[in-house]
This record gives sequence, C-alpha cells and structure tokens, in this order.
Amino acid sequence: MAHALIDRLRNNIGTVFLGDTRSINLLMTALFARGHVLIEDVPGVGKTVLARSLARSLDCKFSRIQLTPDLLPSDVLGVSVYNGNSQNFEFKPGPIFANVVLADEINRTTPRTQSALLEAMSEEQVSVEGQTLILQRPFMVVATQNPFEFEGTYYLPENQLDRFLLRITLGYPGRTAEHKILTTQPGRAALERLKPVMNAAEVVALQDIVSQTKTDSSIVDYVLDLAEATRHHEHLHLGVSPRGALALTQACQAAAVVAGRDYVRPDDVKTLFIPCCAHRVVSKTYLHNGDMAATTRVLQTILDITPSPR
Repeated sequence: MAHALIDRLRNNIGTVFLGDTRSINLLMTALFARGHVLIEDVPGVGKTVLARSLARSLDCKFSRIQLTPDLLPSDVLGVSVYNGNSQNFEFKPGPIFANVVLADEINRTTPRTQSALLEAMSEEQVSVEGQTLILQRPFMVVATQNPFEFEGTYYLPENQLDRFLLRITLGYPGRTAEHKILTTQPGRAALERLKPVMNAAEVVALQDIVSQTKTDSSIVDYVLDLAEATRHHEHLHLGVSPRGALALTQACQAAAVVAGRDYVRPDDVKTLFIPCCAHRVVSKTYLHNGDMAATTRVLQTILDITPSPR
C-alpha cells in the first residue's frame, strides 16, 4: 500500500516536472523524513515548478512566500490586528501556517527575515507575541535560491542552512525532456490541472513508517566513519555535527521507504551523503558553507576512500 502511494505521488509530479527523477525522489525523501529542502540552481531550470508540483500533488494546505529585501518577519509569521467590534487584538496567521510552504528565493531577503523560519523548521512551532503555536503535521519548507554570486542576494547563515535536511541542485534537463518542455510547456497549464493524489493523513502515516525502517549497525558505523572523516579532513574547517549525522541516517531511512524497502542499504548513504552534508561543513578555502562546489569535492573524496559495508 505504501509503495503504491509513493509511486502515485512520484508519477504525478513527473507529469509536470520533466527533469531528472532523482530530484523528485530527493524531494519525497525529505517529505517523509519530516525534513526541509533547499533547491539551489540558476533561474529557469524548474525549481519553483518542482516545489509547486509536490504541493499540488498533496491534499494539504499550501502557501507561497516570495521573499524580497523589504519583507518583515511579521509578513511570514503573522500579526495581531485590532478588532473594533470585539475590542480585542486578533492574531492573523501568516503563510508559515501551512503544510507545505514554498519560500521562493530565500536568499533575496534579509537575515532577520530568514531567521523567522528557524523555529518553525526546527521545532514545528512558532512563538509570536508570547504565545507558542504548534504547526500541523505534515509541515515542510521547500526553499529555492539562486547561486549567491547573483546580484542582490544574501548568504544563508550556518544555523539556517543546518535546518535543511537536503540541499539539492537540478541542473539542465536532457535534450528529450527539454524538447517536451518547449512543445508542451508543462509548467503552466499542466501544473494548474494537477490533482492531489495523497492526503495529509497518508503523508503522516508514511512519515511514521520511516522511523521504523531497519538500520543495521554496520550502516550506523558507516555514517559515523564518514562524519568522523569530515571532522579531521585537512581541507575542512568544520565537519559534520552529530545533528548532521542523525539527519543523514533519517534521510537514508526515508530513501529506503521511497524505494519500497524496509531496510537501509549502503547505497542510500552514498546517494545522500553529499545532498545531506555538503551544506553542513565549511571548507578552509572558503570560510562559509555557501560554496557548494568546494565542499562537494571534499565530501566526494571522503566518500571514495571510506570503506562501505557489504
């Protein structure tokens, strides 16, 4: 039953997003691991289409935040408005109160507004005006950003990046896929016609299955070996933290469920090591973790020399 639901979701997204199915699988992996995704790539390769196709495939509440330099934290979280009839202030929830939140161009807003997402992403709750409000499950933030070299962008701080389970790139589509994009323009009319194929209760049930996925002790040791290698690598200023190692383990469990298995394989770790950890380490060459290319090269080297279990 779970495998059929996941296949239906994958195929539904694939009718609109014509890029690599790897990106769809990574997005679903984050969803079922109760994580968040940062999609980073140049404009025009389908970042928003991928995020919106996931949201429209789920029968859940969806909101989109177009992040700009003048956006305030209250524009994300909500604000209290005085009601003249009741003579009381009433809280008007912001767009963060949804099941799937698309934070478009997250690095175009100021760090102050970026930080408004921190508590929601890490604790699934929001503190506003002395009150703590619990966000409903499922809750997922899919953020998009252009490379930081583009004009008018801000670095995402390390603690913000650490809240993303996966950081992925899409790349350019293959020639066949791009031909179909040019002839059918699936990102427009097809996206509007997309119908939900999974409801909130089914998503939560699949999320609960993930935590029960078998993870052999040899897999855990493999994750620890990789994390330890990043902490002592000569080209890394900061390695993978225990929270990063836990995130990798949870992502591997979710990837197994997406693949229709109830156990984690070494290949799951190899596939997710870079998307899960490259934004959590800092290279000595660039003393920030915004340079994905530098950290990716180092992590690939670690992956190549670290023995994996059979």
